[in-house]
Amino acid sequence: MYQDYTITHLRQLESEAIYILRETAAQFESPVLLFSGGKDSIVMAYLAKKAFWPAKLPFPLMHVDTGHNFPETIEYRDAFIATLGADLIVASVQEAIDTGKVIEEKGPYASRNSLQTVALLEALEAGQYDAALGGGRRDEEKARAKERFFSHRDAFGQWDPKNQRPELWNIFNGRKHHGEHFRIFPLSNWTEMDIWQYVKAEDIELPNLYFSHQRDCIVRQGVIMAVTDFIEVQADEEIENMTVRFRTIGDATCTGAALSTASSLEAIIAEVAAARQTERGTRADDKRSETAMEDRKKEGYF
Repeated sequence: MYQDYTITHLRQLESEAIYILRETAAQFESPVLLFSGGKDSIVMAYLAKKAFWPAKLPFPLMHVDTGHNFPETIEYRDAFIATLGADLIVASVQEAIDTGKVIEEKGPYASRNSLQTVALLEALEAGQYDAALGGGRRDEEKARAKERFFSHRDAFGQWDPKNQRPELWNIFNGRKHHGEHFRIFPLSNWTEMDIWQYVKAEDIELPNLYFSHQRDCIVRQGVIMAVTDFIEVQADEEIENMTVRFRTIGDATCTGAALSTASSLEAIIAEVAAARQTERGTRADDKRSETAMEDRKKEGYF
């Protein structure tokens, strides 16, 4: 009985997301789907394929590339895009640094995560995209509670939580002035558990980073960080081989790992059900301030 309920629940979420995706294609002239190679954007792209099958996706995918990716993420991204038959646009943070549009942080705890905003907004303007589909969920962070499915952005790409339009009876208002755009969140009513259950139900392949594996790590400010070419190990930090997996995938300099032996979808679902820390609790960039996520949203990234 529980299994039947779960499947029904997932089908309701799936139907809602597909409706949002089709509504986006209908209301906007030039949408784009933001794709990081993480599980949420993978599920969103998978749903988009379902929504418009057998036709090709009516919009391209965009990866905001910090240049500090896990190699596994890029390998998966390229293979997934090829299988999907979609067009990929890469908004490069490295290019923004090289051209002097942004200044890279210095020091052992430096991250390029905040620099993604400029690369994203420039790519949206260059492509004249009037809607950007994102994979934000309702359980990610408290700033999500102020969002809508159709989230308005002004001519500077900025988000004003006081300027969100009501969405009664699933009627979405995509009207905007020239130069403005919308962020669309088809997964707004999903949780991390919903994502994992849907991945299992649909047998969706994910990057192997999400599953338990051995990796050299350090512990930095309470966060387990994988040792990569982008991490500057300090003298007081000890490298240790750990059994870990990643609950989120992003810039390698700020994406923390979690100690885990969960090597299957069933084990991950059980682990998530028992977890007392949110998945963003492993993100070093969110620890910079209590309002880190909301600040980035207002600046124009999320």
